[in-house]
Amino acid sequence: MSGAAGPDGAVPGTADGSDADLLARVLLTRVIEPGDEIGGRWVREHGVREVARRLRDGPPLPGVSAQRWTGLRARAERAEPARDLAVARAAGVRFVEPGTGEWPGPLDDLGDARPLGLWLRGRPSLRIWALRSVALVGARACTQYGAHMAADLAAGLAERGWVVVSGGAYGIDGAAHRGVLGAGGATVAVLACGVDRPYPRGHTALLTRIAEQGLVVGELPPGDHPTPSRFIVRNRVIAALTRGTVVVEAACRSGSLVTARAAQRLGRHTMAVPGPATSGLSAGAHELLRGGAVLVTDAAEIVEQVGEMGELAPVRRGPVLPRDLLEPAAGRVLAALPAHRDAAVGEIARGAQTTEDDAIARLYELRALGYVERHGDGWKLTRESMISLGAGHGPR
Repeated sequence: MSGAAGPDGAVPGTADGSDADLLARVLLTRVIEPGDEIGGRWVREHGVREVARRLRDGPPLPGVSAQRWTGLRARAERAEPARDLAVARAAGVRFVEPGTGEWPGPLDDLGDARPLGLWLRGRPSLRIWALRSVALVGARACTQYGAHMAADLAAGLAERGWVVVSGGAYGIDGAAHRGVLGAGGATVAVLACGVDRPYPRGHTALLTRIAEQGLVVGELPPGDHPTPSRFIVRNRVIAALTRGTVVVEAACRSGSLVTARAAQRLGRHTMAVPGPATSGLSAGAHELLRGGAVLVTDAAEIVEQVGEMGELAPVRRGPVLPRDLLEPAAGRVLAALPAHRDAAVGEIARGAQTTEDDAIARLYELRALGYVERHGDGWKLTRESMISLGAGHGPR
């Protein structure tokens, strides 16, 4: 690739076709904002080289005002794609184009909003990892509960062989990444800036570790900075790349809801973790649940949604108590005994809606099991059974 462009980073007409396409596409990542569907349509209709040529010295392309076209031309004049590739190589970053071996096919579902290309820092194949991936996103200013749930879910997914994708931000994102790394699993951070420029700064060590153990991904060329709008459009990549999105904790205006709604539009699984009904930081997650998202509380329930047929979460049941193993008739007799006094057989039989003979037979059976004892002509619960059954026996 080096030497395919002039020293000013221009796209020469004599360059090899693949090199020219690469340089043109890299130039466009510097000129066209991520998620710009007009730019995506230009590329689809005219090809990357023609769009790059016209941005440099050709007639305007349709769909934008003269003022915006002038701004795009100014960006194109300053772009140096060969230099961007050299800087990326020096930082251990590679550029992946649509249609190549490492390109994740699910991103094509974004249509004209599909990334023009992706810059990757890390060794694994993004295409392979995307096949079995889940997004975990949520509030930056999360609670301890939210951070705990994010880390626990992420670690559980990692232990089940799933790749966890998030945005590298403070709060839920950071907790999810750390949960995976702590479990020795695979994680991907999708950034809204150049992947050679860790953001937020406080996560420099975390993002470095992710690049060593997983992947750091972004649409913007080396050195480019984040903006509020870039964070928002970045979320569509997280949604499209994965098989499902889990919102762990989110207020009603959280950017993570953008990710979840993008996942819904793309036909991906959308899930949310419930929080306290009084917590404003869970209000957005609860609204998603009201709108059709699936409630999840552990990694097994997430895998049940995004995994293969038959990967079911275990059915949740309360503890099995000894009385649950009694025959129904014996259980009715046991339930008919008063909690704090003895009772005659006739009273017990009436309470159990059975005959006295049947009640006597069941009482002797219960005595053999240690539930009751005889007191003269009456019967009473044993101390041990009152302790184990106390919650179900109030005073009578």
